[in-house]
Amino acid sequence: MTKKILYCATVDYHFKAFHLPYMKWFKEQGWDVDVAAAGNINLPYTDNQYNIPIERSPFSKSNIEAYNQLKKVISQNNYSIIHCHTPLGGVLARLAAKQTRKQGTKVIYTAHGFHFCKGAPLINWLIYYPIEKFLSRYTDSLITINREDYNIAIRHRFKAERTEQINGVGVDTVRFKPIDENKRAELKKSFGYNADDFLLFNAAEFNKNKNQQFLLRSLALLKEEVPNAKLLLAGEGALFESCQELANSLGISHMVDFLGFRKDIDQLLPMCDIAVSSSFREGLPVNIMEAMACGLPVVAVDNRGHRELVQNNKTGWLLTEFEPKLFANKILALSNAVDMKHQLGQNGRNAIIAKYSTNKVLAEKEIIYRSYMEEEGEPVWAAH
Repeated sequence: MTKKILYCATVDYHFKAFHLPYMKWFKEQGWDVDVAAAGNINLPYTDNQYNIPIERSPFSKSNIEAYNQLKKVISQNNYSIIHCHTPLGGVLARLAAKQTRKQGTKVIYTAHGFHFCKGAPLINWLIYYPIEKFLSRYTDSLITINREDYNIAIRHRFKAERTEQINGVGVDTVRFKPIDENKRAELKKSFGYNADDFLLFNAAEFNKNKNQQFLLRSLALLKEEVPNAKLLLAGEGALFESCQELANSLGISHMVDFLGFRKDIDQLLPMCDIAVSSSFREGLPVNIMEAMACGLPVVAVDNRGHRELVQNNKTGWLLTEFEPKLFANKILALSNAVDMKHQLGQNGRNAIIAKYSTNKVLAEKEIIYRSYMEEEGEPVWAAH
């Protein structure tokens, strides 16, 4: 009988963005791959897609129906492994799999950044911490993607059978790569910029956590010193229009491009000069890893995920305070130092290749997966 794995998350785009290489790997091993999430986009490497009405809010009533539907999907299929992602996907899948887990199904949960962490609001600890700790007892493998989350799980004695750390979801370092200066100038012109424009890039949902307002206020301090600076903001979200209004009020609307949702990040990044980020909380941010893979130095405010990736004076700078002037000064320094910008960017790409490429992360995940892929009653890894 063909073995099956179920991937579960809040929304199906999560899999398209982060997990296709691993779903492909399972198909290559001869497994069936099912997906349960809200949405019905066309996903490759998938045998069955279940549109489950999971909502991000833990207080949404529709999650009760989502739980019932998910439990039915799990009970009707003989899954060997269930791998769940995102906070609500992880909550509902582990609750729905309680019974089948007793029959041998292995449940893996990847925490893409606990909502409770150093510096997080108290309310996050009061709501999310007890939920995650309670559900850890229904988890065979808890995977964290940064050292701080791993340490929290160990120090607070989460009850998962195993707790592991891997280096994120992986970056395609062939798709995301640097280009030479001539190509960069051509690419800038093709997107409507001047060859000497100094392009800052940030890709993120427009929400309170991502804090694009800080980037706008920092940019406003550079109107005179770096008049050729342009801030490219890719993404959509609830605060999109308010950020546009802020740019207007700061008098920098001519220096900011609100790009909306983009599918061509791999084309936009290589032509840019630096990556910037000012989010309050990150797990291990893919947007920063993709920028580093393209040879961009990073200027970011210190948080758990940024701290894992960015090394001061080696791949960029981390600022410990949300102080726009300090942030603007780092951008100014890079605008005046071509050689330093290039060296920081090269160091960043080397770091991504060494630890965070898709191939590296697949190798880490394969060890975990194979420990649960039983063949004639014995784990596959035991026979290798």
